[in-house]
Amino acid sequence: MALLSIKSLTKDYKTGKVITKALRGINLNISKGEFLSIAGPSGSGKTTLLNIIGCLDTPSSGSVSLNGIDLSELKKKERARLRKNSIGFVFQSFNLIPVLTAFENVEIPLILLHWEKSKRKEAVENILVDVGLKDYIKRRPLEMSGGQQQRVAVARALVKEPKLVLADEPTANLDSATGKATLELMRKLNEKHDSTFIFSTHDKMVMDFADRLLLLKDGKVASDSKQGR
Repeated sequence: MALLSIKSLTKDYKTGKVITKALRGINLNISKGEFLSIAGPSGSGKTTLLNIIGCLDTPSSGSVSLNGIDLSELKKKERARLRKNSIGFVFQSFNLIPVLTAFENVEIPLILLHWEKSKRKEAVENILVDVGLKDYIKRRPLEMSGGQQQRVAVARALVKEPKLVLADEPTANLDSATGKATLELMRKLNEKHDSTFIFSTHDKMVMDFADRLLLLKDGKVASDSKQGR
């Protein structure tokens, strides 16, 4: 069974009398452990698709199932609970809290999950070692480079060992060398934790890095191809 199964997915946005069809019948299966990039021009539906997969938005029709759970049948609180427990997010703007240290930023998801303090400490320290920030645990975001901040964001997404990690333009605010290092890190963590990674991107480097490339155009799948590495 696929980790993620999407069937006949549509999404319409209404502004006054104007209806914008963001997604027009997406069919897609994604297996556990995949490293997938969703690409396409602006307005193709990339972010809309990512938001629906991440339980941040709901479809107009069709279905999205995560690990056999139909997201469209969940109530708002149930979607929030599933998002909190099973999905990690990496944003292009990092979304770190400036007054908190790297440790404290990464710890937030575990506090929300009510993990015991000793278990939180072990998990946070381990993931910060994994992302190469062992010596930056007590630093705040403004005391770190953009690449280091993105590593904190990746650590925060992965610390709870989610089934699925969604990354929206994760290299947009990074130079090419730092972006490549970040992708190599996520690949390493993908292999270590067997988490499924889905990227929304305009960056050719991210597209080339993926095992599978999904191209969207006008809210439809234009192509879906496996890529060798």
